[in-house]
Amino acid sequence: MEPTVKPCISIFFLISVIFYITTSSYVSKTPFHPKDILPFLPRQLSWLLLNNLNSAVDILPTFVGSASSPNVTLGWKGACFYNTTAWMEFHNKSGSEYGGGTLHIKTAKAHSWTCMDLYIFATPYRVTWDYYFLGRQHTLEFKEWEGKEEYEYGLFKLYGMSSLYSQIPDGVKAQILHFLRNTCRHPLMNVLSHGSQILPLKMSTRGDFLAISKSVGRWGGFETLEKWVTGAYAGHTAVLLKDPEGKLWVGESGHENEKGEDVVAVLPWDEWWEFELTKDDANPQIALLPLRPDLRAKFNESAAWEYAKSMSGQPYGYHNLIFSWIDTVDGNYPPPLDAHLVASVMTVWNHIQPAYAANMWNEALNKRLGTKGLDLPDILVETEKRGLSFDKLLTIPEQDNWVYSDGKSTSCVVFILEMYKQAGLFDPIASSIQATEFTIKDTYTLNFFESNPSRLPKWCNAGDSVKLPFCQIRGKYRMELPGYNTMKPYPHMNERCPSLPPDYRRVQNC
Repeated sequence: MEPTVKPCISIFFLISVIFYITTSSYVSKTPFHPKDILPFLPRQLSWLLLNNLNSAVDILPTFVGSASSPNVTLGWKGACFYNTTAWMEFHNKSGSEYGGGTLHIKTAKAHSWTCMDLYIFATPYRVTWDYYFLGRQHTLEFKEWEGKEEYEYGLFKLYGMSSLYSQIPDGVKAQILHFLRNTCRHPLMNVLSHGSQILPLKMSTRGDFLAISKSVGRWGGFETLEKWVTGAYAGHTAVLLKDPEGKLWVGESGHENEKGEDVVAVLPWDEWWEFELTKDDANPQIALLPLRPDLRAKFNESAAWEYAKSMSGQPYGYHNLIFSWIDTVDGNYPPPLDAHLVASVMTVWNHIQPAYAANMWNEALNKRLGTKGLDLPDILVETEKRGLSFDKLLTIPEQDNWVYSDGKSTSCVVFILEMYKQAGLFDPIASSIQATEFTIKDTYTLNFFESNPSRLPKWCNAGDSVKLPFCQIRGKYRMELPGYNTMKPYPHMNERCPSLPPDYRRVQNC
């Protein structure tokens, strides 16, 4: 029997592509390359995109709206067809309990006979796509809804996005650097004269911070995106430690082990530094940020060492990675990103790589809802049932005491800040500091570091005409860390902070 109540069935149209436009002026607007999306598309479309696109903005999704009722007609200007409309028709041609529907899309006024619009549609329970060359009425059939949940919830937004962790081709390096300079306002123009430093191993290093920036290689694409959305001028971090015998070590979350897994590792300094000097193909820039004297004296080295060893071998903090970035409903998304597209990425990955999606956000979202074991479709339905918007759900602060199925979840900088908490650097407010809410930028702006240039090691920036307030020890380009060493910690720091380009201004006490 066909249902008598028409629920809110929503369709979201997210990708419009013009194939004949290849305008280089848009290259700086997004941090990843359009070719990265090709593995997710049919081969015929992949080759067409490959041969005709120069800029990531050509395929960056644009949220259009939802077709939720036969009485409501959507209208928008497509990239190809300037007059596009859509509406939803509900039916029960299948004779099933909840029926199905037909999405009607009418395209008109193409501005060129060589253009085409590509769209992806989805619910939490399915993903499909279509493309349109001709100006006429088109239909997309949903023969039968998957069940009550899909019928009541409706179709959700999504778009196909590239893997942020894939290798960045050498040919993309120039575009990444162009993007960092022009969109993120990273200078990256000053070439260092001293190359890489030979570090004296006898220097005092309790808790000294390593800020690292990579533009290519395995992590280059992710770091570029991270810099874009957070305003950071570094994309990775590590920390220096000494064991009870005085041997120097590096603690790092995000180290690739022999199995190819990203884990927390505590490595001998010599081993870590040799890799960075001779084997790291990611064009790293590395800066040493020495702790200020009073915090170095306060630093509980045994507590820090015990924490680091307890975390060694634990998986990298994928579970809560994005939640240190997202603090507000609309103040953390560089245009054209928004919460719709974040949900879209989640939806796509949930269909393409379910295990990966579960690792990246499902557990974290369950913790925010106080639920266990819900997959993404069920999370979206549960959020809707509670009258909570998905963008609000994303802003609920991460808690450092949350334990995931594979243990504590710490990204590179969270691992260090948790260590700093154990070592007493946040006392007496440590209980009101959530390290998992800090980005890399939030961390290097803490006033934890040496502020007197005369107390920096003599070898620091030796041979360089510019004297930085920290010690750059590796890299072709001179590192800059705007806001470095300026923020005094306060309770609930960085839990409600906006981060919009180009200035990434934060509000007081956010």
